[in-house]
Amino acid sequence: MPGIAEPTEASVRRALHRAATGRPLDLAEAAALLSARGAGLEELLALAGAVRDAGLRDAGRPGVVTYSRKVFIPLTRLCRDRCHYCTFATVPHRLPAAFLEREEVLAIARAGAAQGCKEALFTLGDRPEQRWPAARAWLDERGYDSTLDYLRACAIAVLEETGLLPHLNPGVLSWAELQRLRPVAPSMGMMLETTASRLWSEPGGPHYGSPDKEPAVRLRVVADAGRVAVPFTTGILIGIGETPEERVDALFEIRRAAREHGHVQEVIVQNFRAKPDTAMRGMPDAELHDLAATVAVARLVLGPRARVQAPPNLIAGEYDLLLRAGIDDWGGVSPVTPDHVNPERPWPQIEELAERSAAAGFTLRERLTIYPEYVNRGEQWLDPRLAAHVAALADPATGLADGSARPVGRPWQEPETPFVAAGRTDLHASIDTEGRAGDRRGDFDSVYGDWSAIAEHAARTASPAGERTGSDVLAGLRLAATEPAALLEPRHEATALALFGAAGSALEELCRIADDLRRDAVGEDVTYVVNRNINFTNVCYVGCRFCAFAQRERDADAYRLSLEQVADRAQQAWAAGATEVCMQGGIDPKLPPTAYADLVRAVKQRVPGMHVHAFSPMEIVTAASRANLPIREWLAMVREAGLDTIPGTAAEILDDDVRWVLTKGKLPAATWVEVVTAAHEVGLRSSSTMMYGHVDHPRHWLGHFRVLAGIQDRTGGLTEFVALPFVYTNAPIYLAGIARPGPTWRENRVVHAMARVLLHGRVANIQCSWVKLGDEGTAAMLRGGCNDLGGTLMEETISRMAGSEHGSARTVAQLTALAAAAGRPARQRTTVYSGPIAD
Repeated sequence: MPGIAEPTEASVRRALHRAATGRPLDLAEAAALLSARGAGLEELLALAGAVRDAGLRDAGRPGVVTYSRKVFIPLTRLCRDRCHYCTFATVPHRLPAAFLEREEVLAIARAGAAQGCKEALFTLGDRPEQRWPAARAWLDERGYDSTLDYLRACAIAVLEETGLLPHLNPGVLSWAELQRLRPVAPSMGMMLETTASRLWSEPGGPHYGSPDKEPAVRLRVVADAGRVAVPFTTGILIGIGETPEERVDALFEIRRAAREHGHVQEVIVQNFRAKPDTAMRGMPDAELHDLAATVAVARLVLGPRARVQAPPNLIAGEYDLLLRAGIDDWGGVSPVTPDHVNPERPWPQIEELAERSAAAGFTLRERLTIYPEYVNRGEQWLDPRLAAHVAALADPATGLADGSARPVGRPWQEPETPFVAAGRTDLHASIDTEGRAGDRRGDFDSVYGDWSAIAEHAARTASPAGERTGSDVLAGLRLAATEPAALLEPRHEATALALFGAAGSALEELCRIADDLRRDAVGEDVTYVVNRNINFTNVCYVGCRFCAFAQRERDADAYRLSLEQVADRAQQAWAAGATEVCMQGGIDPKLPPTAYADLVRAVKQRVPGMHVHAFSPMEIVTAASRANLPIREWLAMVREAGLDTIPGTAAEILDDDVRWVLTKGKLPAATWVEVVTAAHEVGLRSSSTMMYGHVDHPRHWLGHFRVLAGIQDRTGGLTEFVALPFVYTNAPIYLAGIARPGPTWRENRVVHAMARVLLHGRVANIQCSWVKLGDEGTAAMLRGGCNDLGGTLMEETISRMAGSEHGSARTVAQLTALAAAAGRPARQRTTVYSGPIAD
């Protein structure tokens, strides 16, 4: 890394002084400390050990160093990558089969269970079927689409047949793949190894020719694991050609992800050991004092709450050295299987490990593959299908392993939670009369991640788009009037961004043009639908930082509706003239697996003629994952149950940089597009939305409209666009001081007008939200390009929980009056805008 001077004795002393006084180290100081030797190294080790000791005291286990008793299951040693130091990966002709058979997997797990092991560590190469025909053929012969499909099946088999807890190391995974594997493993892992891109991109580098070793890809996986709330193990591999600065940079990146998502349960500092028959067989092993210094620096950088590990079979018996350097975990140790990645380095006996730890003043305690902090936090981090397996092996007092427990196979299945009413089920009404029980949920300080890290991310995301000239605005107005959809083209980006900044007379002209386009597209009628919102649960652990609706199960405002209550509300709505129910809820881990189809059937059985408009893309992708079905198949199933259309909510801003600040773990933009596109292709049309005015800026808005236009060009399935101003009052990200207090009046006008302009010829209906804008604001938007008021709603909990002050229901007469205030007639419509509704 340029600009960092070689460390000197003086720079090491300065860095030690800063560490001793509790001040954070920057990258140069941390890199300097890697060179500490002699008295400097001793001081570094003492400082790191003190930080570790403080963390153990805070965790309630002073003087305890942990390990996991495990078996090592090498599911496949084939890999599409070509790492130059690896002896684990091999070629098909050197193996009896491409994969271990299911019974071979279970035989290893059963042997481990008999020896008191509690963890089944699945290690495997990355996606071997993409490189090796033998792997593809093996999977095809047994009916598996991919290595990950087979891994999931084997993990379930281990849970059900042996009771061991799977820890999965399948390499690079997508957000959706992490979602799919999360229910079968209490923890997962992937070594970051290094952030030095040159070691991957340059010929001769240890990772050259290995697509899964690109640092940016691996950093995305580490972050996605946090977004999906997977307790995650990662770490660095030292001595593979990285510089001290590159080594420290990897630690800083791990810290950033851990702070933002809170999911990094342990960090491994592993030293390179050269192996015969590899391209790097002549490279010297990482020196043990270098390892100790790196562990100590990792401890200082990552802090007292981090769990830092060094593998005990790679340290040449220097147990005391590594304990003094600040580790508090020895990793997995097996009394049954070898370390298949380092087969020449046998595990120490657990009794020896205990003796060596005791000699250094520590008590060795067994833990589970999921660390005690995550065991104790429960539902946020552990899928309900795994809860009984973990509880059977955990010490309830500490979250560590219960030493007397022996694993026994248990069914892996959805919890038998009946679909019954619970909690504050009258919230839809009492929110208007009694309000919230509190302005934030009880786990505000932990569920969303470290607010200071989120603020740093938001500061990068919310950079302004830059100043635009008056000539850009005038050019934009001319184009909006003559060729509006062309403003989405990259060649007109500067002009489109200038229009988002329109003010004064330019804004008035933009709104006039938008209203002319509205008149040409849909005429003068202001449309609305008579509908009812039914939010069937607000229990949710995703941790969206803008959401004030989601509650933990034990929070005072939490609730679940029964199927009967949902059907009752639909029947009441039908009696009041409604033609649609809109059903959405939190991502509630205790809903039965059939919940979404059951909800649709409950409404259709009670009111056959009711249009069911239900389930956000986030609900859909989560439900499909839990059902282990492709998204398209799941959508076809609920369509058969009676689902008519889906809401295009959960979009927020379709830019992942913004999404990861706003939502923590909601589906990525590409997955949102995948879900909506699949819905259209199976015959389910959808609305589309954009929530704006938080940590976003106009460039994000323009990109969002481009994505929507692309979907409509491919499918034609979008019925309308709904602009959703951010309601900030009770939003966690606003209460934390990160988001701005919603959009300005000018921004509201410009976003609605630009929606009409940019989507002209693609999406005819532009809706404004009376819930968020109020009557005066809604009338203004109707004069600036909008033609639709949405629905009567009858109940509205999400915006009201966030602090909206515009009520939760409107009568047909009130909506007609809103249209009249804009000088236009009102007309009732269907959900899909097909013709007038008969009186």
